[in-house]
Amino acid sequence: MAIVATNIKRADRKAADALASFGVATTHEAQGRVGLMAAYMRPIFRGSAISGTAVTVSAAPGDNWMIHVAAEQCEPGDILVVSPISTSESGYFGDLLGTLLQSRGVRGLIIDAGCRDVDDLEKMNFPVWSKCISAHGTVKETLGDVNLPISCAGQIVNPGDVIVADIDGVVVVPRLSASATVTLCQKREEREATIRSNYAAGKLGLDLNDMRPALAAKGLRYIDQSDL
Repeated sequence: MAIVATNIKRADRKAADALASFGVATTHEAQGRVGLMAAYMRPIFRGSAISGTAVTVSAAPGDNWMIHVAAEQCEPGDILVVSPISTSESGYFGDLLGTLLQSRGVRGLIIDAGCRDVDDLEKMNFPVWSKCISAHGTVKETLGDVNLPISCAGQIVNPGDVIVADIDGVVVVPRLSASATVTLCQKREEREATIRSNYAAGKLGLDLNDMRPALAAKGLRYIDQSDL
């Protein structure tokens, strides 16, 4: 039985929006180095950094029918997350579906499959993170699910979770953890600002982090070449 779950609970909007400013790397580190999708998920063009709430799609290989079904469930601030039930590199998505989702206020697409019409999508400024770029077409024959939990590029995504995506990749933040993750990201950025200032002043991480005793205990030795 194919299911479309309606009226899903979404992460706090303010928190979901805020995470884009921190980016994927900071968000991933701040929440304990979890949630990062596989490294093959890349943006089809540079420059976009987004965050938003997930609408999830489970689709058949080579079949984009359920993306059309999912569009009805999308609200402004959402990000569509699509995963085929088995490996597929077909081009599920192009400028026409981009136009449809953009009209619904969708901020971007994450798809563990192919995307096409890249030039048009870039001109529209509709960002996509995909497994590959492929002109191979799809059909509309097989049902799937919308707004049920899916596995996408190695991560579980529940409807309403927060997706953060930029040039570094894609990370998932659980719906109920969004606000706490914002706080953790803020603390991490404050800490990194201090570190950056010290590095810019020429101070070494070896000394700032008291690494020398641990390195010596592991067996690191320095040899003065002037004595040879």
